[in-house]
Amino acid sequence: MSTLRLLDAAGAVTDAALNDGGGYARPTAPLRSRVAYAAAHVVPTVHADNTPGQPADIDWDSTLAFRRNVYSWGLGVADAMDTAQRNMGLDAAATRELIARSAEVAREEGGSVVVGVNTDHILDTRISVDAVIDAYKEQLHFTEEQGAGPVLMASRHLARVAADADDYRRVYRSVLESATVPVVLHWLGTAFDPELAGYFGADDWQTASAVLLDIINENPDKVAGVKMSLLNAESEISVRAQLPDGVRMFTGDDFNYVSLIGDSAQGHSDALLGAFAAITPVASAAIQALDAGGSARYLEILGPTEELSRQVFAAPTFYYKTGVAFLAWLNGHQPAFQMVGGLHSARSLPHLSRIVELANASLALEQPELARERWHGMLRLNGVDA
Repeated sequence: MSTLRLLDAAGAVTDAALNDGGGYARPTAPLRSRVAYAAAHVVPTVHADNTPGQPADIDWDSTLAFRRNVYSWGLGVADAMDTAQRNMGLDAAATRELIARSAEVAREEGGSVVVGVNTDHILDTRISVDAVIDAYKEQLHFTEEQGAGPVLMASRHLARVAADADDYRRVYRSVLESATVPVVLHWLGTAFDPELAGYFGADDWQTASAVLLDIINENPDKVAGVKMSLLNAESEISVRAQLPDGVRMFTGDDFNYVSLIGDSAQGHSDALLGAFAAITPVASAAIQALDAGGSARYLEILGPTEELSRQVFAAPTFYYKTGVAFLAWLNGHQPAFQMVGGLHSARSLPHLSRIVELANASLALEQPELARERWHGMLRLNGVDA
């Protein structure tokens, strides 16, 4: 039996039995019971200058192949969002190219793609409220031209300049009025981006959510859904219960997604998760189980992945992208464990070891022997006997 060499924070090594893969099958029909998007990362060119501060040099073949793989499992792709290192290595030019290329792949594969719309192409750190509106609209119209669904992301510019909740209402009202297709609103919490403190005009989620709901209720035909990424199940359940008919709740809670997606007594959330990029076959198999009426099987499949996701998204949470790329490398979806902006260095070797351990336990290693070979090679490179 093959074993995995593991490394703890004190430098001690242990061995664990290498599990077989989950043996999950790709769906033969569209998934029905939940709408699910995997928020995908980007793969850099291996020989590029992938160091902090350098423009993103994308390996487009690997990056787009990753998206094709997601579609093959019946999930949609959420692109050009924070998982793709937006504001953490993915510059504005690369973001535009990613949106255009990803939308083209979605058309080729018959998949569903939504992409981030923000104000981050404006280099000035502080701009007026009117300039925030114009910046949002510029990206929104580009996204619509590409044929992708827009996700209106939280704007650092707006967080800096908004004087009160009315400024948020004004900005979102104007942007939504100009949208030609319904958009998804994204509420990203401070664990993911500390610069978004006080978004929607308040630090507490109860007050801020009332503003969010005001915005939605003013424009129900322009809002397809809400993605909440507060890592707080109570807040998501509360907002979900108050949404107008036809507006979906997309969980972005990478700590509590199992119950939020599967919860039928209090309704359920759909999914738009970075975690689903890390565990795509497992996520697909779990939703297929729901489609077949197997809630117990759903929990059996997806439940063990939540501990893995909590490790990937551990504080500082905004470095979770490192774990997503690391698992993509272990699973054979990219040639090297590298990231734009040098972000592959953002997690320690023991942290990555725990990801390996939990991915093995939750059957999230798609090719276990390949993952073992790559991980042991990384350990040897770092002076650990494997």
